[in-house]
Amino acid sequence: MVLNKVGREIPQTYADEYGVYEGELAHIKDYQEASRKVHPVKPQDSKLLNSIHDAIVKTGLKDGMTISFHHHFREGDFVMNMVLAEIAKMGIKNISIAPSSIANVHEPIIDYIKQGVITNITSSGLRDKVGAAISEGIMENPVVIRSHGGRARAIAAGDIHIDVAFLGAPSADEYGNSNGVVGNATCGSLGYAMIDAKYADQVVIITDHLVPFPNTPISIPQTDVDYVVTVDAIGDPNGIAKGATRFTKNPKELVIAEYAAKVITASPYYKEGFSFQTGTGGASLAVSRFLRESMIKDGIKANFALGGITNAMVELLEEGLVEKLLDVQDFDHPSAISLGENKNHYEIDANMYASPLSKGSAINQLDIAILSALEIDTDYNVNVITGSDGVIRGASGGHSDTSFACKMSMVIAPLVRGRIATVVEQVNTVVTPGTSVDVVVTELGVAINPNRPDLVEAFKKLDVPQFTIEELKEKAYSIVGRPNPIQYGDKVVALIEYRDGSIIDVVKNV
Repeated sequence: MVLNKVGREIPQTYADEYGVYEGELAHIKDYQEASRKVHPVKPQDSKLLNSIHDAIVKTGLKDGMTISFHHHFREGDFVMNMVLAEIAKMGIKNISIAPSSIANVHEPIIDYIKQGVITNITSSGLRDKVGAAISEGIMENPVVIRSHGGRARAIAAGDIHIDVAFLGAPSADEYGNSNGVVGNATCGSLGYAMIDAKYADQVVIITDHLVPFPNTPISIPQTDVDYVVTVDAIGDPNGIAKGATRFTKNPKELVIAEYAAKVITASPYYKEGFSFQTGTGGASLAVSRFLRESMIKDGIKANFALGGITNAMVELLEEGLVEKLLDVQDFDHPSAISLGENKNHYEIDANMYASPLSKGSAINQLDIAILSALEIDTDYNVNVITGSDGVIRGASGGHSDTSFACKMSMVIAPLVRGRIATVVEQVNTVVTPGTSVDVVVTELGVAINPNRPDLVEAFKKLDVPQFTIEELKEKAYSIVGRPNPIQYGDKVVALIEYRDGSIIDVVKNV
């Protein structure tokens, strides 16, 4: 075992293969960017194929290869299940899949693992039954969990080599020019798919809306595309926003949001031209509403807002309170429509969004990030991947990326959920190190990381109750009691990569 910088024991095998977390900047070094194989297209060649089966045959997909997908359709995605069903039907085995994330709708993955079709997975997250099955130990090899920036880094650096990327596109032409703002299942930005298209050896665009050449605007260009397949439907647009964007009426969430907005407006970063990123949960969306009121009252405008975009952000843009939106993913239909229509709403890829090895990701310019958590511990470490029972049920997302890169990271969460403490002695799984977290906001009040004496000073007159993180933990325990330790097995079922590719934690079977 090797002890890493956050005090987690990493088995020697994985420590040797990946390295262990030694600090946010320890492994940020020059590197040689990955290359890809290119099959030139001649003037008389057609990229159009009749079926996913034909695409699998054409690409030469075989046992042991790596394929990728994107998650912009979220719970409405049809593409991954369609492709994997055909791969299984054709008898192809030992496939590694590298989707940008995995949703509840991808439950068929469980059977493909049991059948030996899928033997390796890397993803930002695992939901519901898939996460539970992985936590039970159904895979021989551990899943590798990467942040959005970490996945972009891994692809660009060659840690993930994609043989074939199967990318759903709401619209495409016969040469593969694709976007997410035209079609039957508009998802908006294709920011996570764009990195796959750039580095995969072969790219298959799957669409249900073929348009005349050239299809504009162009998110994924023809120069990155090998084949185009038309199907009846690539996804259900209603599934894109499912479970993500809800305006809350919950009194606890509204208090958290109000406190978070007060922290922002009292911070040294709240001034003309500031920038911010919010999440998609009820409390995060409510922060945007409270912040809007303050910006109007104070006559302050933001230069840009970043990240996964919601209608709440679009409304700020249209009101002139935010100058520009930088969009790697859309969480609802209005934001997808805005991307296609608003000249100040820009699509960016995952590399530009958050990669620690890019020549400057957008999060490096970010003032304030509002993030969620399943657990926060007394060292400010954050868990967004495993539940209180130790089962994988979340996603790394951009949490560790934005937490470190922005000037002030805020983690907002209720003190307890149901009968479970959120602020604890030690999180089950470290995804974001506590040295990257600046402020924790709960409905009882806030805790400011003592590593940020500048913020401690700035918030001396803050109109919000302040506690130490230990005091918040004790308040949580006084309500629900001290949690019993989880009984883990000996098998490592998931490796949690920090954004630089080192291992920050492992998850064992339950």
